[in-house]
Amino acid sequence: MSNKSIDKEPRDNYYVQTVNMDSAPAPAPQMAPYQRTYANPAPLGMLAYGTVILCSSILTLGAGNVHTPNLVLVFATFYGGISQTLVGMWEMFLGNTFSATVFTTYGGFNFSYGALYLPQIGLAAAYSVDGVPTQEFYNAIGIYLGIWCNDFLCYSLITLLFAIGALRTTLPIVATLGFTVVSLACLAANAFTGKTHLATAGGAFGIIAAFGAYYGTLSMFWTQTTTYSFIRLPPMVLAPSNV
Repeated sequence: MSNKSIDKEPRDNYYVQTVNMDSAPAPAPQMAPYQRTYANPAPLGMLAYGTVILCSSILTLGAGNVHTPNLVLVFATFYGGISQTLVGMWEMFLGNTFSATVFTTYGGFNFSYGALYLPQIGLAAAYSVDGVPTQEFYNAIGIYLGIWCNDFLCYSLITLLFAIGALRTTLPIVATLGFTVVSLACLAANAFTGKTHLATAGGAFGIIAAFGAYYGTLSMFWTQTTTYSFIRLPPMVLAPSNV
């Protein structure tokens, strides 16, 4: 008998299969592990970011002769704030520290910005006399925006850090954060000085930042599984991952 566990011996022009009974049994078949897939939450966060800043910038420019900014409350609280906070938590679960920090921070920013115009908070009433906001109220808004963007050097105390951290991502993301820095700088300076041209500049730069966010959203949202190749947008990656 051969040393192999299974062999064949010739006998009268026929083959007889012999089996070694001392060989180890064949291993039991293993079930393949289930591969769970997760969606990319970043397009939702960027879409919410762009929509809130677009609405705020349009109202800043006085489009449609609408100057009361309370409409921002709807977008900032019930869309931007909720969506971006959830996206930040999902990104943290996926292990994306940078995205989780950015989206959660701006989710909190949207919540707090919407609360500025929420009557139940009483912030505007605290700085008003006979129902009319005083200069102290606008100075307080300037300080609030100044925390997000230093109006003197146009460097953001928060947003600039995000822009630096995004230098290896894509051009739309960096452009969105960069124009947000400039927009908040102009709006903070307008709150302190009352110069209308600064508010106009802030609104214009905010619209540019919003379209940067929309481009980044569509470049991740329009994929091979959702639309045709001639519709998809290039992500414009700034640097390879090994740099």
